[in-house]
Amino acid sequence: MESTRPKKGQNQFGDFQTPAALADEVCRLLAAPAFRPATIVEPTCGQGAFVHAALAHFPDAEVVGIEINPQYVDQLRGSLQGETRATIELGDFFAVDWQSKLLRFPQPILLMGNPPWVTNAQQTLLASENLPAKSNFERRSGIDAITGKSNFDISEWMLRRLVSLLAESDGQIAMLCKTIVARKVLQAAWKESLPISQAEIRQIDAAAHFGVAVDACLFTCRLNGSPTTTVCPTFASLAAKEPISELGVVDETLIADVRAYQRWQRLAGDSPYQWRSGVKHDCAKVMELREEEDGQYRNGLGELVELESDYLYPMLKSSEVAGSDQPEPTRWMLVPQRKTGDPTDEIEQLAPQTWAYLQRHGETLDRRRSSIYRRRPRFSVFGVGDYAFAPWKVAISGFYKRLRFAVLGPVDDKPIVLDDTVYFAACQSEAEARLIAKLLHSEPAQQFFQALIFWDAKRPITVDVLKRLDLLALARQCDVEKELLKLIGDRYVTSCF
Repeated sequence: MESTRPKKGQNQFGDFQTPAALADEVCRLLAAPAFRPATIVEPTCGQGAFVHAALAHFPDAEVVGIEINPQYVDQLRGSLQGETRATIELGDFFAVDWQSKLLRFPQPILLMGNPPWVTNAQQTLLASENLPAKSNFERRSGIDAITGKSNFDISEWMLRRLVSLLAESDGQIAMLCKTIVARKVLQAAWKESLPISQAEIRQIDAAAHFGVAVDACLFTCRLNGSPTTTVCPTFASLAAKEPISELGVVDETLIADVRAYQRWQRLAGDSPYQWRSGVKHDCAKVMELREEEDGQYRNGLGELVELESDYLYPMLKSSEVAGSDQPEPTRWMLVPQRKTGDPTDEIEQLAPQTWAYLQRHGETLDRRRSSIYRRRPRFSVFGVGDYAFAPWKVAISGFYKRLRFAVLGPVDDKPIVLDDTVYFAACQSEAEARLIAKLLHSEPAQQFFQALIFWDAKRPITVDVLKRLDLLALARQCDVEKELLKLIGDRYVTSCF
């Protein structure tokens, strides 16, 4: 679960001030090993909890704090009167020439602190200018960038920048951040072959320390040591002695539990099934309806309407798929297209009542915020194709933390459609769907997925995770390969799903 909405006391800079006790515990942990920094830098030092803790636990180090908020700078300078090892500077992280600055400091360098825990979108809502220059720094493809996957955590941008710069020096990073940010930073560093010799993720109780419901950690990363590594142990707490798992990169993929994955790695590969997400329409109050007893439908606006059945399909939402192995639809979805980009003006002749309904709500549909609808036929939706209308499906919710797959068959001779937070494999028969579901619930499949899934993610189950499992290899493992091949026939060769 994740919620980092602006809290009382959080300012335009998106900061969550570190409690003194937590800063002290972190510095005590960092001071225990043999690493002895000559310079400690906190790039966003805030009110100075880490500055004070660093001075207490590293008696031989120079401590430099940089902060954009002038009030914090004045307060911290006042609290450090007489301390000659500390320097506090007024500065904007995104304007500082970090490359030159780090080269001037005596090494080894320890970069530590607690960068902002908000995304670029949240910071924009806060009307803050404390943002990096706009760029698609993750190099998302056009559709991913358009649909929001390019939204990123400010701390991720900052940490990736610092890790890259510190790779040219002798040093270590130790930052409080969201756990998902730590993973992304590590993954990017490994992809760029940066010289990481040691990394750890130690979980912290963000609700207790910061009053936010988000999975967070102390992320430490040692650079330019020997030898380099592409694994990172995860600990349940700052004080834990043994890791609970070890994440790492296998076959260019970030794995949650490397040892568990290696046990079932033979199941990874291309599958005859392509996992899809449900229909994206971004207007539930108009496009989703409930059937009344007299054959009319009531939409989310409370309107009672009469529509032809041509473009109406029984639908299930993510919560309904997660709640039952064989959920029963309670509503209908208006799906104006069979394939993405299909013209919609033909609805006027085929289903005039439906056309009139869409026209009546045209302005609402035109206001859908996503740019994916621009330059498309009016009333367009996404996530449609032959697969969306397959008679049988094996589906799973992307939001819920359970590996349970539902078998979905037709209702009133119509295929069930799904919302866009549900993922499914299309099947042509009940026997095929039930065999696929049985395979996915088998012990090898469940353990394979458990090794891949990061359960603290906002959407832990994704198409990228599901497609890693080769269902044919799984069928071979479970001694039902011939049965599966008989059911899918030539579709395995043509990969039409």
